[in-house]
Amino acid sequence: MVWRKPNSGLEMKNLTLSVKHGGGSQMVWGCMSAVGVGNLYFIDGMMDKYMYLGILKQNLKQSAEKMGILPHYKLYQDNDPKHNAHICRLWALYHCLQVIRTPTQSSNLNPIENIWGHLNNRIRKFKISSKNELREKLRSEWDKMEGNVCANLMKSMPERLNEIIKCKGGPTHY
Repeated sequence: MVWRKPNSGLEMKNLTLSVKHGGGSQMVWGCMSAVGVGNLYFIDGMMDKYMYLGILKQNLKQSAEKMGILPHYKLYQDNDPKHNAHICRLWALYHCLQVIRTPTQSSNLNPIENIWGHLNNRIRKFKISSKNELREKLRSEWDKMEGNVCANLMKSMPERLNEIIKCKGGPTHY
């Protein structure tokens, strides 16, 4: 329980900043567009720039084709050091029409963070007892992800940007 004045919940002094890392039981890579989701890739161990580059090579074009957005897709990613590694930036220069970068830990600006939350809520309804079962459920629920969920997240971007401006870069209701 937290005690604070009414309407002060999103003030910086009432928030705890977090640092994201590879915690949890299964790290995944995935992508989305306004029409739906692309491939879901399971990551074992710690991901470095070489693993990230391999994932892009194996999955990005294939996912864009699956979503029906090839050849005009844009790669939208945050400023994670792996994403900014020279070999990854060089590869993207030759294989993506445009790369859009956002600040790290900015779920307000990166709709896929909301998809991860949506996926997490979906799999919580199952009693999962093994990593293989977790992977099966993640894949199953990912493949069932409705296009309208993705479309609504993408349509919300202008409103998100306006709220970020209104909050002067601070926390928003998203």
